Amino acid sequence: MSSEPEGRFHTVDVSSITRGPRRATLRTSDGVPIEAVHDPCAAGETDTAIVVAHGFTGSADRPAVRRAAGVFAQYTGVVTFSFRGHGRSGGRSTVGDREVLDLAAAVEWARSLGYARVATVGFSMGGSVVLRHAATHKGSTEACPAHTDAAVCVSAPARWYYRGTAPMRRLHWLVTRPAGRLVGRLGFATRIDSEGWDPVPLSPVEAVPLIAPTPLLIVHGDRDPYFPLDHPRMLAAAGPAPLWLEPGMGHAENAADEELLRRIAQWLSVA
Repeated sequence: MSSEPEGRFHTVDVSSITRGPRRATLRTSDGVPIEAVHDPCAAGETDTAIVVAHGFTGSADRPAVRRAAGVFAQYTGVVTFSFRGHGRSGGRSTVGDREVLDLAAAVEWARSLGYARVATVGFSMGGSVVLRHAATHKGSTEACPAHTDAAVCVSAPARWYYRGTAPMRRLHWLVTRPAGRLVGRLGFATRIDSEGWDPVPLSPVEAVPLIAPTPLLIVHGDRDPYFPLDHPRMLAAAGPAPLWLEPGMGHAENAADEELLRRIAQWLSVA
């Protein structure tokens, strides 16, 4: 886990919540440029924003991410962004380690837009990042402008290095082998760091007990082909957090339908 402070964004100055989608380039605390998009609430002025953290090989412009942003924007403002190594962001993916700094920069940007309350929703790899971010960025807005007021993880792993399913064995090949990283870059537009974790970051299940009193919701599909149900159950058992097991749901943002996204937004409105 990096001990560096949360990043500052480098974009045009914004003193209040603006109307219409807005793109910006943020700068993380370790100097990586991150593309981000702000969608204001369609229902009018609000003091709440949701920051969406996509899964591995996703980006701010992927259809499933834009769909989630569109549903959330019916309730709150929304900030989407591309993790390092994804989309138009710089750097290389560390598959959930230094991505905490990317999320911190996006949360801080949301607060600069005028939102007093900022929640985070992460899918798969983004879900693990949301958990670790919520555990490590805490305190008042003045002391830690990158902190989250509520967190939701969807289809997140509980532990690192899991290879118990065929999709996860393929993902490990993609990340750990030179040929796999080439496929990641050419086939999935994802640039992956060749260096291993050193040190190994705090695992998601280790992060959960550190999140309270920040409200946390865990969501997982019972047909998830990547992470079986022992993962969400381990997360829920590690701390005070409700667990929604969704019948028939597969994995991450691609499997999250509009009804589920609406329920998540409604839960965040009262969390």
